[in-house]
Amino acid sequence: MGRIRLYMTMSLDGYIAGPEDGVDAPMGVDGFRLFNWLDLRDEPGPSGEVYAEAMSTRALISGRRTYELAGHWQGDHHDGVPIFVLTRGEPPEPEWDRVHYVTDGVESAMAQAKAAAGDANVMVHGASLAQALLHARVLDELEIHLIPILLGAGRRLFDGERIPLELARVIDAPGVTHLRYRVAS
Repeated sequence: MGRIRLYMTMSLDGYIAGPEDGVDAPMGVDGFRLFNWLDLRDEPGPSGEVYAEAMSTRALISGRRTYELAGHWQGDHHDGVPIFVLTRGEPPEPEWDRVHYVTDGVESAMAQAKAAAGDANVMVHGASLAQALLHARVLDELEIHLIPILLGAGRRLFDGERIPLELARVIDAPGVTHLRYRVAS
C-alpha cells in the first residue's frame, strides 16, 4: 500500500518560503534559493534519484494557497496525476479535469488521493496542509529537502505540533540533504 508523503524543501532555520510571499512572489524574498537543488533533478546521482522517486507518486494533495501560488501547475503537476486541493468555503469550478476540490476535510482528501493512487505513494504539498495532516495523524512520512541557508524569516513548515518522528533515510547531495522521516505511531 502506498504512503502519504510530504515533499518539502526547507531552509536550515525551518522556512519553506522567504518573507513577503504572495501572488507576485510565491517563494517570498530569496525563497527561490531553496530550489537550487532541482537544477540537478535530471542528472544521475542522489538528487536525480530523489526527484524521480517524487515524480513516481500517482496522486497529489495540495492546500489551496499552495495550489494557487503555484499557478495551478497549469492543471498538471506531473504525469497527469489527479490533484486534490483541500479548501474551505466554496471552491471555483476546476479548470482541468484532473483537479478536484475537497471541502470535507483532510481525511476525505487523503482517502480520495489514496484511492486514486492505488498502491503508489501520494505526494503532499503545502505547509498548512502538512500541519493539518499531522494533526489528524494521517500523514505517513515527511521527505524534507534541507538546504544549508538561513532565511531568517518567512513561512515556517512546522508550527506548534509535537509529534514523534523516526529518521528513515538520509541522502547527502550537493547543496541539499534529503531527509525522510516516518511519523511514529
